[in-house]
Amino acid sequence: MKLHGYFRSSAAWRVRIALNLKGVNVEHVSHHLRHGEQRDPAYLALNPQGLVPTLELDDGTVLTQSLAIIEWLDETRPEPALLPKDPIERAKVRAFAQAIACDTHPVQNLKVLNRLRELGHDGAAALAWAANVNIDGLSACEQLAANNPGPFCFGANPGLADICLMPQLGNARRFKVDVAQFPRLLRAEAAAMELAAFRDATPDRQADAE
Repeated sequence: MKLHGYFRSSAAWRVRIALNLKGVNVEHVSHHLRHGEQRDPAYLALNPQGLVPTLELDDGTVLTQSLAIIEWLDETRPEPALLPKDPIERAKVRAFAQAIACDTHPVQNLKVLNRLRELGHDGAAALAWAANVNIDGLSACEQLAANNPGPFCFGANPGLADICLMPQLGNARRFKVDVAQFPRLLRAEAAAMELAAFRDATPDRQADAE
């Protein structure tokens, strides 16, 4: 299998964690987002959205969108499970993950920030936008996980929520957000960073890191 990504991409980071947790080895193919390599015609033939990640299976099947890829991994390699068995608990974990992957990350990513600059907002305004988006999303997630003893977001073992949380906390720090205001999330992060699957997926440990 090949994972098409970029070291700093939050979505690719999520998939790297999931692959590590499942013990799946892949070939990593980097597409430099700031250089526009994701818009190369050869890559667009794989992923018409021109986004990362893309997972290219050994039989030529192509999967896109990080949450879809992660759930495919969980369905085809059930252990360790990334979602609870109880339907209510599964819905809660998915809600947390989607709060990040659907409502927070997309509106603070490179494409949106570049568009803000094109519309006349200076760099400081664009960064302030990204910081505020992170604060809003992580504040909600802090409450969603607040009543679960953990140490992970939703239990004693890492799962989909933690996979989505880690890159978003990384983004928040990159945009100078004071993450100390999210103690429950930081506790989950600390537990995750005890595991090699999470540590080895961080951007600084990738071959294309800059």
